[in-house]
Amino acid sequence: MFSISPASTLSGCLPTTHSSAVSKLAFFNSVTGDSSKIPNYRVLDALGAPIEGAEVPEVCVAPFHLLTYENMQLLPTLDDILCSAQRQGRIPFYYGEEATYRETGVLLWRGFTLDGIMAQVFGNHEDSSKGRQVAVHYGSKQHHFHALLELDLHFKRDPARRSKNIACVFFGEGAASEGDFHAGMLLASTVPSPTLFLARKQRLLLSAPRTLNNFTADGISARGPGYGVDTVRVDGNDVLAVMNAVKEARRTMMTYRVGHHSTSDDSYAYRERQEVEDRKGNDNPITRFRLFMESQGWWNESDEQELLFRLRRDVIKALKRAETLKKPGLEDMFTDVYAEEPWNIREQREELMALLKKYGQVWEPWQNELETFRNGG
Repeated sequence: MFSISPASTLSGCLPTTHSSAVSKLAFFNSVTGDSSKIPNYRVLDALGAPIEGAEVPEVCVAPFHLLTYENMQLLPTLDDILCSAQRQGRIPFYYGEEATYRETGVLLWRGFTLDGIMAQVFGNHEDSSKGRQVAVHYGSKQHHFHALLELDLHFKRDPARRSKNIACVFFGEGAASEGDFHAGMLLASTVPSPTLFLARKQRLLLSAPRTLNNFTADGISARGPGYGVDTVRVDGNDVLAVMNAVKEARRTMMTYRVGHHSTSDDSYAYRERQEVEDRKGNDNPITRFRLFMESQGWWNESDEQELLFRLRRDVIKALKRAETLKKPGLEDMFTDVYAEEPWNIREQREELMALLKKYGQVWEPWQNELETFRNGG
């Protein structure tokens, strides 16, 4: 049996939808409707001056912005010192936070300490993950910060939820090409879930030149409307624009990664050094925000030098302290996974204890290594 829609319907909207019916065949490949690219929202220009018509955040007062700027300057200071520490062999590995998606800045803003940062990087006994996470994969239950899992987007919905809290998901364009991204977007928009997606588009992939961009459409932003998610593309090098956008609970940021992806990555193998230097000078988010504060009379060169000296001193102090602390006890390898210890884990633990009893006090390499663990291993 076939049913033909009445003519009035064909010239209006399709049944059960708000989609209008048209008689002209036309394909589209743009979410803007006129084939133009999605615009970038910004508040400050490259010289730190507010753009005409832009709305400066209401919290734009000196104390708040001084704290914001200090937090921004702390990140490259951490990167500089910890990358050097890794090259010196003092830590095994390091991800530069600058324009990656580990969101160290978010965690520090919420009150996480430099001692907590260093404990995690060194994997000592003060580390909340007990040395079992890769460096720079921070997590803190106290600060409501889930430890990062590579290319894995998590969402939670509580039907009885009454608070105003939301889940913020930070990820880069690499993760946006994984199946988890699409499954997460679909789930969060269908349920729906109080989730804010913050996509850090760095315009670079790990160890890959820009010519291998993993988007043929208009970037990550174009994917949001496909899932019914309210979307805005933001100049991620403009802290005031990001502040406004996040406040309005939108989804995407756009920035540029100046540093290497990690200490195992040499980005100069797939991009020109001059490109990086140009970006540092012409589109640096810290410089742009500093110029804005100077224009308001909140900052000067003397303040800048004092801040840089203090941050470097504090980071080095925390690093040296963490370097002297013992590693977690060996028994921690077998805990925190199962509510009740299974037989195979018990066997492995007992086997290790037997080996330590046999060789730990007589074989010098093991003696020296056990001294680095809490309670002698």
